[in-house]
Amino acid sequence: MTALRFTSLTLISGLTFKNRLVILPMASQTADENGLATEKTFSHYQNLAQSGAGLVMVEYSHVNVAGRSETNQLGLHDDACLPGLTQIASTLHSAGIKTGLQITHCGGKDSAGISSDIMGPSGITVPAYDRVLPTPRAMTMDDIKQWQQDFVAAAIRADKAGFDLVEIHCAHGYGINQWLSPLTNQREDEYGGKLENRTRILIEIVTQIKQVVPRLAVMTRIPGQDGYPGGLTHADMAQVSQWLVAAGVEILNVSSGIGGWNRPKDKRGEGFLVEDAAPLTGTTTAAVIGVGGIESVDYIETILATKQVDLVAVGRAILARPT
Repeated sequence: MTALRFTSLTLISGLTFKNRLVILPMASQTADENGLATEKTFSHYQNLAQSGAGLVMVEYSHVNVAGRSETNQLGLHDDACLPGLTQIASTLHSAGIKTGLQITHCGGKDSAGISSDIMGPSGITVPAYDRVLPTPRAMTMDDIKQWQQDFVAAAIRADKAGFDLVEIHCAHGYGINQWLSPLTNQREDEYGGKLENRTRILIEIVTQIKQVVPRLAVMTRIPGQDGYPGGLTHADMAQVSQWLVAAGVEILNVSSGIGGWNRPKDKRGEGFLVEDAAPLTGTTTAAVIGVGGIESVDYIETILATKQVDLVAVGRAILARPT
């Protein structure tokens, strides 16, 4: 009998993964100062190509230079990025692996202090457990349109580079998470207030991507909840997930929220975020990814057998031992 982790999964669009193992984006910080891939970047993905995973996601890449959160962050903001990204996608495809590219804008979460224009939905400092972040300026309607254009342009480049899917980063306190969360989005226009309005910028981005690059599957990295008092709840994200899938999202990658990606001190063991993903599994046509320090075969088989998730993310354990 085939182990569940080695069974295939096919998305609504027909994109098929040969198994249920996913390597999620892990920042390698190997790009040059212009966001272009280097030999170190290529070596990193050649290493991950040995994993045999069904899907390997390429690290978070900024859609605008002002949206960087690290000095050596990979970019997707310019056509100059295409040759390197095309090589990465080709390397992974040659190993029989489907691949996607994560796109992001840090918004008000400029941890490195390198953005020339720190902005957010309401000019509210993004809460973080381990640091005090700079206070962003409130975005104008022109800023919103520019963000949307940048995300869509990045998706078009991902398509040109040959990626199978693109993932919009809406978690970990980054830009889109700031729009979704009532903690950081307190606008009074059509992009703020009730949950539907706070989700509007994201739904419009997904809709536009599906219109201009219909071949490209869309995945979203969403928070299962914010993890801060007064933030996004499980019920909020259940509703947001319905809207995302209706707009064309085929994979929900469920992670942490506004406070960042670090493991909470009260969470122990493997799969500390699976309990946030499980309530969403099977509620839409989208596949759901479970994450959070997952390492062991027994745990992977258990959460697949009990249908808590459809796909399982293994990150740093595979980075250490790709084969």
